[in-house]
Amino acid sequence: MKIFNTRLSTLSDTQKAQLAEQYQADDYLLLDFDTRQHSRFRAITVSGEAVGIDLPRTGVLKGDDVLINAAGELMQVIAKPQAVTKVTADDDFLLMKGAYHLGNRHVPLMFEYSAAGYALYFENDHVLAQMLENLGLHIESTSVPFEPETGAYQTGQGHSHGHSHSHAHSHSDSHSHKKNDSHDESHSHGHQHSHSHHDAPVGHSNDG
Repeated sequence: MKIFNTRLSTLSDTQKAQLAEQYQADDYLLLDFDTRQHSRFRAITVSGEAVGIDLPRTGVLKGDDVLINAAGELMQVIAKPQAVTKVTADDDFLLMKGAYHLGNRHVPLMFEYSAAGYALYFENDHVLAQMLENLGLHIESTSVPFEPETGAYQTGQGHSHGHSHSHAHSHSDSHSHKKNDSHDESHSHGHQHSHSHHDAPVGHSNDG
């Protein structure tokens, strides 16, 4: 089994081309946030190959992170769409109030700004959702790649809530995720502001 133990910070043109080929062959990892919080785990590529991840405890893996092993082989991580709660409000002050209450409970949050306005995302928790509704915020269930803000969680440690919880930037990604439903990982358990546009993985375009 291939073991990937180093995270690449920069990529050569050759490496980008290699990743593009691997993407077309489904040779990449599609991981949810809980899995990406771990530094050591076994995973299954979209094509069905078992690989091992053994990284230093240097932070949560993010969508579009690229890993390399001792043989120089590459493996790209893409943030998997997952069930989350989307929070919006009639005015920005109310949404800021909701963010305060969630942050006060150390809930990992993803932020989004689009033409529709600001939104927060967090892993499903009916107690938190009810609290926000009581504050007057709007709650809806959705499925997106979850990339919460870094900070207290960049060490990869879990949070205090037992939720079921890219750089494919936290977007509603249009990668061919439908072909991955049959390859869900067996693990129990993955920064930045989300963008309203759809970014492709490193070295790819969304035409694929």
